[in-house]
Amino acid sequence: MYAKNENLAMLCDFYEFTMGNGYLKNNLHKRNTYFDVFFRNIPDNGGFAIAAGLQQVIEYIEDLHFNKEDIEYFRSKNIFSDDFLDYLKDFRFTGDIYAVPEGTCIFPREPIMTIKAPAVEAQILETFVLLALNHQSLIATKANRIVRAAQGRVVLEFGSRRAQGADGAVKGARAAYIGGCAGTACTLTDELYGVPAGGTMAHAWVQMFDSEYEAFKAYCEIYPHNAVLLVDTYNTLKSGVPNAIRVFKEMLVPQGITNFAIRLDSGDISYLSKQARKMLDEAGLTTCKIVASNALDEHLIRDLLMQGAQVDTFGVGERMITSKSAPVFGGVYKLVAIENDKGEIVPKIKLSENTTKITNPHFKKVYRLYDNETGKAIADEICLHDEVIDTAKPHVIFDPDATWKQKTLTNFSVRELQVPIFKNGKRVYTSPSISEIRDYCAREVESLWDEVKRFENPHRYYVDLSKKLWDIKKELCVKNSLTDK
Repeated sequence: MYAKNENLAMLCDFYEFTMGNGYLKNNLHKRNTYFDVFFRNIPDNGGFAIAAGLQQVIEYIEDLHFNKEDIEYFRSKNIFSDDFLDYLKDFRFTGDIYAVPEGTCIFPREPIMTIKAPAVEAQILETFVLLALNHQSLIATKANRIVRAAQGRVVLEFGSRRAQGADGAVKGARAAYIGGCAGTACTLTDELYGVPAGGTMAHAWVQMFDSEYEAFKAYCEIYPHNAVLLVDTYNTLKSGVPNAIRVFKEMLVPQGITNFAIRLDSGDISYLSKQARKMLDEAGLTTCKIVASNALDEHLIRDLLMQGAQVDTFGVGERMITSKSAPVFGGVYKLVAIENDKGEIVPKIKLSENTTKITNPHFKKVYRLYDNETGKAIADEICLHDEVIDTAKPHVIFDPDATWKQKTLTNFSVRELQVPIFKNGKRVYTSPSISEIRDYCAREVESLWDEVKRFENPHRYYVDLSKKLWDIKKELCVKNSLTDK
Protein backbone atom coordinates (compact mmCIF):
# COMPACT_ATOMS: atom_id res chain seq x y z
CA MET A 1 0.00 0.00 0.00
CA TYR A 2 3.00 2.28 0.53
CA ALA A 3 6.11 3.02 -1.50
CA LYS A 4 8.95 0.54 -1.05
CA ASN A 5 11.07 2.67 1.27
CA GLU A 6 8.27 4.67 2.82
CA ASN A 7 8.53 4.95 6.59
CA LEU A 8 5.42 6.18 8.36
CA ALA A 9 7.58 7.80 11.04
CA MET A 10 8.21 10.43 8.38
CA LEU A 11 4.50 11.07 7.96
CA CYS A 12 4.90 14.03 10.21
CA ASP A 13 4.58 17.78 9.87
CA PHE A 14 8.09 19.19 9.40
CA TYR A 15 7.78 21.58 12.30
CA GLU A 16 7.67 18.63 14.70
CA PHE A 17 11.30 17.96 13.78
CA THR A 18 12.40 21.59 13.90
CA MET A 19 10.85 21.86 17.37
CA GLY A 20 12.45 18.57 18.38
CA ASN A 21 15.85 19.84 17.35
CA GLY A 22 15.18 23.01 19.29
CA TYR A 23 14.08 21.11 22.38
CA LEU A 24 17.33 19.16 22.33
CA LYS A 25 19.43 22.31 21.95
CA ASN A 26 17.63 23.79 24.97
CA ASN A 27 17.91 20.55 26.96
CA LEU A 28 14.14 20.18 27.02
CA HIS A 29 13.92 17.00 24.97
CA LYS A 30 13.72 14.68 28.00
CA ARG A 31 11.15 16.76 29.87
CA ASN A 32 7.87 14.92 30.32
CA THR A 33 4.93 16.54 28.62
CA TYR A 34 1.19 15.84 28.60
CA PHE A 35 -0.83 16.21 25.41
CA ASP A 36 -4.58 15.75 24.94
CA VAL A 37 -6.31 14.71 21.75
CA PHE A 38 -9.86 16.05 21.53
CA PHE A 39 -12.29 17.54 19.02
CA ARG A 40 -14.42 20.65 19.12
CA ASN A 41 -17.46 20.03 16.91
CA ILE A 42 -19.56 16.98 16.07
CA PRO A 43 -19.84 16.31 12.32
CA ASP A 44 -23.20 17.08 10.72
CA ASN A 45 -24.19 18.95 13.91
CA GLY A 46 -24.97 15.56 15.43
CA GLY A 47 -25.39 14.67 19.08
CA PHE A 48 -22.29 12.48 19.45
CA ALA A 49 -19.31 11.00 17.64
CA ILE A 50 -17.66 7.58 17.70
CA ALA A 51 -13.98 7.00 18.40
CA ALA A 52 -12.04 4.86 15.94
CA GLY A 53 -8.48 4.48 14.67
CA LEU A 54 -6.75 3.47 17.91
CA GLN A 55 -5.45 0.18 16.48
CA GLN A 56 -3.60 2.03 13.73
CA VAL A 57 -2.03 4.37 16.29
CA ILE A 58 -0.84 1.34 18.27
CA GLU A 59 0.70 -0.28 15.19
CA TYR A 60 2.37 2.99 14.23
CA ILE A 61 3.97 3.46 17.65
CA GLU A 62 5.19 -0.12 17.85
CA ASP A 63 7.04 0.35 14.54
CA LEU A 64 8.16 3.92 15.15
CA HIS A 65 11.80 4.35 14.06
CA PHE A 66 14.01 6.27 11.67
CA ASN A 67 16.17 4.39 9.17
CA LYS A 68 19.40 5.40 7.44
CA GLU A 69 17.56 6.96 4.49
CA ASP A 70 15.52 9.11 6.87
CA ILE A 71 18.61 10.31 8.72
CA GLU A 72 20.35 11.21 5.48
CA TYR A 73 17.26 13.12 4.38
CA PHE A 74 17.37 15.21 7.56
CA ARG A 75 21.09 15.75 7.15
CA SER A 76 20.51 17.05 3.62
CA LYS A 77 18.33 19.86 4.97
CA ASN A 78 21.38 21.41 6.68
CA ILE A 79 19.35 22.71 9.63
CA PHE A 80 19.49 19.83 12.11
CA SER A 81 22.27 19.26 14.62
CA ASP A 82 24.34 16.08 14.64
CA ASP A 83 23.14 15.49 18.20
CA PHE A 84 19.54 15.50 17.01
CA LEU A 85 20.31 13.11 14.16
CA ASP A 86 22.04 10.77 16.62
CA TYR A 87 18.96 11.03 18.82
CA LEU A 88 16.71 10.00 15.93
CA LYS A 89 18.93 7.02 15.04
CA ASP A 90 18.03 5.35 18.34
CA PHE A 91 14.51 6.74 18.59
CA ARG A 92 11.88 4.66 20.35
CA PHE A 93 8.70 5.69 22.13
CA THR A 94 9.14 5.44 25.91
CA GLY A 95 6.04 7.19 27.24
CA ASP A 96 2.52 6.43 28.44
CA ILE A 97 -0.69 6.61 26.41
CA TYR A 98 -4.26 6.50 27.66
CA ALA A 99 -7.21 6.38 25.28
CA VAL A 100 -10.90 5.60 25.00
CA PRO A 101 -11.46 2.20 23.32
CA GLU A 102 -12.58 2.20 19.71
CA GLY A 103 -16.35 2.34 19.42
CA THR A 104 -16.76 4.65 22.42
CA CYS A 105 -19.29 7.48 22.05
CA ILE A 106 -17.35 10.72 22.45
CA PHE A 107 -18.17 14.40 22.82
CA PRO A 108 -16.48 17.75 22.17
CA ARG A 109 -13.57 18.97 24.29
CA GLU A 110 -13.06 15.77 26.28
CA PRO A 111 -9.73 13.92 25.94
CA ILE A 112 -10.08 10.83 23.78
CA MET A 113 -6.35 10.18 24.04
CA THR A 114 -3.70 11.48 26.44
CA ILE A 115 0.01 11.18 25.73
CA LYS A 116 2.55 11.45 28.55
CA ALA A 117 6.04 11.36 27.07
CA PRO A 118 9.31 13.25 26.70
CA ALA A 119 8.79 16.38 24.61
CA VAL A 120 10.30 15.21 21.31
CA GLU A 121 8.51 11.85 21.44
CA ALA A 122 5.16 13.45 22.10
CA GLN A 123 5.60 15.97 19.28
CA ILE A 124 6.56 13.37 16.70
CA LEU A 125 3.37 11.42 17.39
CA GLU A 126 1.07 14.35 16.67
CA THR A 127 0.47 14.13 12.93
CA PHE A 128 -0.15 10.42 12.62
CA VAL A 129 -2.23 10.23 15.78
CA LEU A 130 -4.49 12.98 14.49
CA LEU A 131 -4.86 11.64 10.96
CA ALA A 132 -5.66 8.12 12.21
CA LEU A 133 -8.19 9.18 14.84
CA ASN A 134 -9.69 12.01 12.80
CA HIS A 135 -10.29 9.93 9.69
CA GLN A 136 -11.68 6.79 11.23
CA SER A 137 -13.72 8.60 13.88
CA LEU A 138 -15.26 10.69 11.10
CA ILE A 139 -16.27 7.66 9.02
CA ALA A 140 -17.45 5.61 12.00
CA THR A 141 -19.64 8.53 13.08
CA LYS A 142 -21.12 8.98 9.60
CA ALA A 143 -21.68 5.25 9.20
CA ASN A 144 -23.55 5.08 12.49
CA ARG A 145 -25.87 7.88 11.42
CA ILE A 146 -26.65 5.99 8.22
CA VAL A 147 -27.14 2.69 10.06
CA ARG A 148 -29.53 4.33 12.52
CA ALA A 149 -31.48 5.87 9.64
CA ALA A 150 -31.95 2.39 8.16
CA GLN A 151 -33.96 1.34 11.24
CA GLY A 152 -32.61 -2.17 11.57
CA ARG A 153 -32.12 -2.87 7.88
CA VAL A 154 -28.74 -4.05 6.66
CA VAL A 155 -26.27 -1.36 5.56
CA LEU A 156 -23.19 -2.25 3.49
CA GLU A 157 -20.18 -0.06 2.70
CA PHE A 158 -19.67 0.35 -1.07
CA GLY A 159 -17.33 3.34 -1.27
CA SER A 160 -13.81 2.21 -2.21
CA ARG A 161 -13.77 3.69 -5.72
CA ARG A 162 -14.77 7.13 -4.40
CA ALA A 163 -12.56 7.15 -1.31
CA GLN A 164 -9.69 9.59 -0.77
CA GLY A 165 -6.93 7.22 -1.77
CA ALA A 166 -6.17 3.60 -1.00
CA ASP A 167 -5.75 4.11 2.73
CA GLY A 168 -9.00 6.05 2.87
CA ALA A 169 -10.79 3.13 1.25
CA VAL A 170 -9.31 0.40 3.46
CA LYS A 171 -9.36 2.20 6.81
CA GLY A 172 -12.65 3.87 5.97
CA ALA A 173 -14.32 0.51 5.43
CA ARG A 174 -12.89 -0.65 8.76
CA ALA A 175 -14.34 2.41 10.50
CA ALA A 176 -17.70 1.98 8.77
CA TYR A 177 -17.92 -1.55 10.17
CA ILE A 178 -17.20 -0.24 13.66
CA GLY A 179 -20.00 2.28 13.16
CA GLY A 180 -22.48 -0.49 12.43
CA CYS A 181 -22.25 -1.50 8.76
CA ALA A 182 -22.70 -5.22 8.23
CA GLY A 183 -19.93 -5.55 5.67
CA THR A 184 -17.96 -3.96 2.86
CA ALA A 185 -17.24 -4.32 -0.82
CA CYS A 186 -13.51 -3.75 -0.11
CA THR A 187 -11.68 -7.07 -0.38
CA LEU A 188 -8.47 -5.78 1.20
CA THR A 189 -10.27 -4.61 4.33
CA ASP A 190 -11.58 -8.13 4.79
CA GLU A 191 -8.14 -9.66 4.29
CA LEU A 192 -6.40 -7.21 6.65
CA TYR A 193 -9.03 -6.58 9.33
CA GLY A 194 -11.67 -9.28 9.03
CA VAL A 195 -14.50 -6.99 7.95
CA PRO A 196 -16.85 -9.26 5.94
CA ALA A 197 -16.51 -8.52 2.22
CA GLY A 198 -19.10 -9.44 -0.36
CA GLY A 199 -20.38 -8.64 -3.80
CA THR A 200 -22.14 -10.06 -6.77
CA MET A 201 -22.28 -8.34 -10.15
CA ALA A 202 -22.00 -5.03 -11.97
CA HIS A 203 -23.77 -3.86 -15.12
CA ALA A 204 -20.82 -5.15 -17.14
CA TRP A 205 -21.83 -8.72 -16.28
CA VAL A 206 -25.27 -8.24 -17.77
CA GLN A 207 -23.86 -6.48 -20.84
CA MET A 208 -21.42 -9.33 -21.54
CA PHE A 209 -24.25 -11.69 -22.44
CA ASP A 210 -26.60 -11.64 -25.39
CA SER A 211 -29.57 -11.09 -23.13
CA GLU A 212 -30.36 -10.07 -19.58
CA TYR A 213 -32.06 -13.42 -18.99
CA GLU A 214 -28.92 -15.33 -20.02
CA ALA A 215 -26.78 -13.16 -17.76
CA PHE A 216 -29.02 -13.82 -14.76
CA LYS A 217 -29.23 -17.53 -15.54
CA ALA A 218 -25.45 -17.88 -15.82
CA TYR A 219 -24.91 -16.12 -12.52
CA CYS A 220 -27.42 -18.27 -10.67
CA GLU A 221 -25.78 -21.39 -12.07
CA ILE A 222 -22.42 -20.37 -10.62
CA TYR A 223 -23.61 -18.75 -7.36
CA PRO A 224 -26.99 -20.28 -6.47
CA HIS A 225 -26.59 -19.39 -2.80
CA ASN A 226 -25.41 -15.84 -3.40
CA ALA A 227 -27.72 -14.64 -6.12
CA VAL A 228 -28.26 -10.87 -6.05
CA LEU A 229 -29.31 -9.80 -9.53
CA LEU A 230 -28.78 -6.22 -10.75
CA VAL A 231 -32.03 -5.38 -12.50
CA ASP A 232 -31.58 -1.82 -13.82
CA THR A 233 -29.19 -2.33 -16.76
CA TYR A 234 -31.94 -1.85 -19.36
CA ASN A 235 -35.41 -1.37 -17.92
CA THR A 236 -36.00 -2.18 -14.27
CA LEU A 237 -39.72 -2.99 -14.28
CA LYS A 238 -40.21 -4.12 -17.89
CA SER A 239 -37.25 -6.48 -18.18
CA GLY A 240 -34.98 -6.53 -15.11
CA VAL A 241 -37.44 -7.64 -12.45
CA PRO A 242 -39.41 -10.01 -14.79
CA ASN A 243 -36.19 -11.71 -15.91
CA ALA A 244 -35.02 -12.05 -12.32
CA ILE A 245 -38.35 -13.60 -11.35
CA ARG A 246 -38.15 -16.04 -14.25
CA VAL A 247 -34.63 -17.17 -13.37
CA PHE A 248 -35.36 -17.48 -9.64
CA LYS A 249 -38.41 -19.64 -10.32
CA GLU A 250 -36.69 -21.76 -12.96
CA MET A 251 -33.36 -22.33 -11.24
CA LEU A 252 -33.39 -21.62 -7.51
CA VAL A 253 -36.87 -22.34 -6.18
CA PRO A 254 -36.84 -25.96 -7.52
CA GLN A 255 -33.63 -26.48 -5.49
CA GLY A 256 -35.35 -25.25 -2.35
CA ILE A 257 -33.26 -22.07 -2.35
CA THR A 258 -35.18 -19.06 -1.07
CA ASN A 259 -32.32 -16.75 -0.10
CA PHE A 260 -31.88 -14.46 -3.12
CA ALA A 261 -32.32 -10.78 -3.96
CA ILE A 262 -32.53 -8.10 -6.61
CA ARG A 263 -30.59 -4.83 -6.56
CA LEU A 264 -31.78 -1.39 -7.64
CA ASP A 265 -28.96 1.01 -8.55
CA SER A 266 -30.72 3.89 -10.29
CA GLY A 267 -34.03 5.64 -10.70
CA ASP A 268 -36.62 6.46 -8.07
CA ILE A 269 -35.78 3.90 -5.40
CA SER A 270 -39.02 4.47 -3.50
CA TYR A 271 -41.28 3.90 -6.50
CA LEU A 272 -39.23 1.11 -8.06
CA SER A 273 -38.85 -0.84 -4.82
CA LYS A 274 -42.59 -0.74 -4.14
CA GLN A 275 -43.40 -1.88 -7.67
CA ALA A 276 -40.73 -4.58 -7.58
CA ARG A 277 -41.99 -5.82 -4.21
CA LYS A 278 -45.49 -6.14 -5.63
CA MET A 279 -44.23 -8.06 -8.67
CA LEU A 280 -42.11 -10.40 -6.56
CA ASP A 281 -44.92 -11.12 -4.11
CA GLU A 282 -47.42 -11.77 -6.91
CA ALA A 283 -44.93 -14.27 -8.33
CA GLY A 284 -44.80 -16.04 -4.97
CA LEU A 285 -41.24 -14.86 -4.22
CA THR A 286 -42.07 -13.31 -0.86
CA THR A 287 -38.63 -14.16 0.57
CA CYS A 288 -36.76 -12.31 -2.15
CA LYS A 289 -34.93 -9.31 -0.71
CA ILE A 290 -34.48 -5.92 -2.32
CA VAL A 291 -31.12 -4.18 -2.17
CA ALA A 292 -30.78 -0.50 -3.04
CA SER A 293 -27.73 1.64 -3.82
CA ASN A 294 -27.07 4.95 -5.62
CA ALA A 295 -25.73 8.00 -3.74
CA LEU A 296 -27.48 7.24 -0.46
CA ASP A 297 -27.01 8.88 2.93
CA GLU A 298 -28.91 9.02 6.20
CA HIS A 299 -31.30 11.71 5.02
CA LEU A 300 -32.25 9.99 1.78
CA ILE A 301 -32.61 6.63 3.51
CA ARG A 302 -34.86 8.17 6.14
CA ASP A 303 -37.00 9.80 3.44
CA LEU A 304 -37.23 6.57 1.46
CA LEU A 305 -38.50 4.68 4.48
CA MET A 306 -40.97 7.44 5.29
CA GLN A 307 -42.30 7.00 1.75
CA GLY A 308 -42.76 3.28 2.29
CA ALA A 309 -39.83 2.11 0.19
CA GLN A 310 -39.54 -1.68 0.21
CA VAL A 311 -35.81 -1.97 0.74
CA ASP A 312 -34.19 -4.64 2.91
CA THR A 313 -30.53 -3.71 2.42
CA PHE A 314 -28.81 -0.43 1.61
CA GLY A 315 -25.44 -0.21 -0.13
CA VAL A 316 -23.86 3.17 0.66
CA GLY A 317 -20.79 4.47 -1.11
CA GLU A 318 -19.32 7.93 -1.60
CA ARG A 319 -21.41 9.82 0.92
CA MET A 320 -20.26 7.49 3.69
CA ILE A 321 -16.64 6.79 2.79
CA THR A 322 -15.91 10.53 2.38
CA SER A 323 -18.46 11.75 4.92
CA LYS A 324 -19.46 14.06 2.11
CA SER A 325 -21.72 16.34 4.14
CA ALA A 326 -19.07 16.95 6.82
CA PRO A 327 -15.68 15.77 5.53
CA VAL A 328 -13.46 17.00 8.41
CA PHE A 329 -13.49 15.70 11.98
CA GLY A 330 -11.39 18.46 13.47
CA GLY A 331 -9.52 16.66 16.23
CA VAL A 332 -6.61 18.59 17.76
CA TYR A 333 -3.48 17.77 19.77
CA LYS A 334 -2.73 20.23 22.55
CA LEU A 335 -0.15 20.54 25.31
CA VAL A 336 -1.92 20.57 28.68
CA ALA A 337 0.91 20.09 31.20
CA ILE A 338 4.64 19.61 31.66
CA GLU A 339 6.75 18.26 34.48
CA ASN A 340 9.23 20.60 36.16
CA ASP A 341 12.69 19.64 37.39
CA LYS A 342 11.16 18.24 40.57
CA GLY A 343 8.79 15.97 38.64
CA GLU A 344 5.76 18.07 39.59
CA ILE A 345 2.97 18.44 37.04
CA VAL A 346 2.60 22.05 35.91
CA PRO A 347 -0.69 22.72 34.07
CA LYS A 348 -0.57 24.63 30.78
CA ILE A 349 -3.35 26.40 28.92
CA LYS A 350 -3.88 27.86 25.45
CA LEU A 351 -6.00 31.00 25.49
CA SER A 352 -7.98 32.42 22.61
CA GLU A 353 -10.37 35.26 21.93
CA ASN A 354 -12.63 32.44 20.72
CA THR A 355 -13.66 30.92 24.05
CA THR A 356 -14.40 27.51 22.53
CA LYS A 357 -10.69 27.24 21.68
CA ILE A 358 -9.48 27.75 25.24
CA THR A 359 -8.04 24.41 26.29
CA ASN A 360 -8.68 22.48 29.50
CA PRO A 361 -5.34 22.30 31.31
CA HIS A 362 -3.63 19.59 33.38
CA PHE A 363 -3.28 15.82 33.33
CA LYS A 364 -6.88 14.59 33.36
CA LYS A 365 -9.27 11.67 33.29
CA VAL A 366 -12.85 11.44 32.00
CA TYR A 367 -15.73 9.81 33.82
CA ARG A 368 -19.04 8.86 32.25
CA LEU A 369 -21.90 9.07 34.71
CA TYR A 370 -24.89 6.72 34.36
CA ASP A 371 -28.38 6.75 35.84
CA ASN A 372 -28.80 3.47 37.71
CA GLU A 373 -32.54 3.24 37.05
CA THR A 374 -32.38 3.57 33.26
CA GLY A 375 -28.77 2.63 32.54
CA LYS A 376 -28.54 5.71 30.33
CA ALA A 377 -25.57 8.06 30.28
CA ILE A 378 -26.25 11.32 32.11
CA ALA A 379 -23.13 13.36 31.38
CA ASP A 380 -19.33 13.17 31.21
CA GLU A 381 -17.10 14.85 33.75
CA ILE A 382 -13.49 15.80 33.11
CA CYS A 383 -11.48 15.57 36.31
CA LEU A 384 -7.89 15.84 37.45
CA HIS A 385 -5.96 12.62 36.99
CA ASP A 386 -6.07 11.76 40.70
CA GLU A 387 -9.71 12.66 41.38
CA VAL A 388 -12.15 9.91 42.36
CA ILE A 389 -15.91 10.30 42.21
CA ASP A 390 -17.62 8.77 45.26
CA THR A 391 -20.90 7.25 44.03
CA ALA A 392 -22.03 6.65 47.63
CA LYS A 393 -22.45 10.39 48.13
CA PRO A 394 -24.54 12.98 46.28
CA HIS A 395 -22.47 14.43 43.47
CA VAL A 396 -22.92 17.89 41.98
CA ILE A 397 -22.16 18.49 38.31
CA PHE A 398 -22.37 21.85 36.57
CA ASP A 399 -22.15 23.37 33.12
CA PRO A 400 -18.64 24.90 32.82
CA ASP A 401 -19.98 27.54 30.42
CA ALA A 402 -22.94 28.44 32.63
CA THR A 403 -21.94 27.48 36.15
CA TRP A 404 -25.35 28.26 37.65
CA LYS A 405 -26.75 25.26 35.79
CA GLN A 406 -26.18 22.48 38.30
CA LYS A 407 -27.51 19.02 38.97
CA THR A 408 -27.15 16.79 42.01
CA LEU A 409 -26.80 13.08 41.28
CA THR A 410 -27.70 10.41 43.81
CA ASN A 411 -28.53 7.05 42.30
CA PHE A 412 -25.72 6.86 39.77
CA SER A 413 -22.61 4.93 38.70
CA VAL A 414 -19.43 5.98 36.91
CA ARG A 415 -17.02 4.57 34.35
CA GLU A 416 -13.58 5.92 33.57
CA LEU A 417 -13.44 6.23 29.78
CA GLN A 418 -9.72 6.17 29.06
CA VAL A 419 -7.74 2.96 29.55
CA PRO A 420 -3.95 2.45 29.55
CA ILE A 421 -2.55 1.65 26.10
CA PHE A 422 1.23 2.07 26.61
CA LYS A 423 3.22 2.24 29.84
CA ASN A 424 6.89 3.22 29.66
CA GLY A 425 6.82 2.57 25.94
CA LYS A 426 5.44 -0.97 26.28
CA ARG A 427 2.00 -1.92 25.01
CA VAL A 428 -0.27 -3.00 27.87
CA TYR A 429 -3.55 -3.08 25.94
CA THR A 430 -5.02 -6.10 24.22
CA SER A 431 -6.95 -4.98 21.17
CA PRO A 432 -10.41 -6.51 20.77
CA SER A 433 -11.45 -8.16 17.53
CA ILE A 434 -13.18 -5.96 14.97
CA SER A 435 -16.51 -7.69 15.67
CA GLU A 436 -16.08 -7.08 19.42
CA ILE A 437 -15.41 -3.40 18.73
CA ARG A 438 -18.54 -3.21 16.57
CA ASP A 439 -20.68 -4.86 19.27
CA TYR A 440 -19.24 -2.55 21.92
CA CYS A 441 -20.06 0.47 19.73
CA ALA A 442 -23.67 -0.69 19.42
CA ARG A 443 -23.95 -0.94 23.21
CA GLU A 444 -22.41 2.50 23.59
CA VAL A 445 -24.96 4.07 21.24
CA GLU A 446 -27.78 2.24 23.01
CA SER A 447 -26.68 3.81 26.32
CA LEU A 448 -27.49 7.30 25.01
CA TRP A 449 -30.93 8.88 25.27
CA ASP A 450 -32.87 8.98 22.01
CA GLU A 451 -32.95 12.76 22.25
CA VAL A 452 -29.15 12.84 21.93
CA LYS A 453 -29.38 10.68 18.81
CA ARG A 454 -31.66 13.02 16.81
CA PHE A 455 -30.26 14.02 13.41
CA GLU A 456 -31.57 17.57 13.68
CA ASN A 457 -31.18 19.70 16.80
CA PRO A 458 -30.14 16.86 19.09
CA HIS A 459 -30.25 17.34 22.83
CA ARG A 460 -26.91 18.61 24.11
CA TYR A 461 -24.99 15.99 26.04
CA TYR A 462 -23.07 17.77 28.78
CA VAL A 463 -19.34 17.46 29.27
CA ASP A 464 -18.64 19.07 32.61
CA LEU A 465 -15.47 19.97 34.50
CA SER A 466 -14.84 19.02 38.10
CA LYS A 467 -14.74 21.93 40.53
CA LYS A 468 -10.98 21.46 41.04
CA LEU A 469 -10.29 21.50 37.31
CA TRP A 470 -12.60 24.45 36.71
CA ASP A 471 -10.82 26.46 39.41
CA ILE A 472 -7.40 25.69 37.91
CA LYS A 473 -8.62 26.68 34.44
CA LYS A 474 -10.08 29.95 35.73
CA GLU A 475 -6.86 30.76 37.60
CA LEU A 476 -4.73 30.13 34.50
CA CYS A 477 -7.07 32.20 32.33
CA VAL A 478 -6.65 35.16 34.64
CA LYS A 479 -2.91 34.65 35.01
CA ASN A 480 -2.30 34.40 31.28
CA SER A 481 -4.98 36.83 30.15
CA LEU A 482 -4.57 38.35 26.72
CA THR A 483 -5.77 41.72 27.97
CA ASP A 484 -3.32 44.54 28.60
CA LYS A 485 -1.85 44.69 32.07
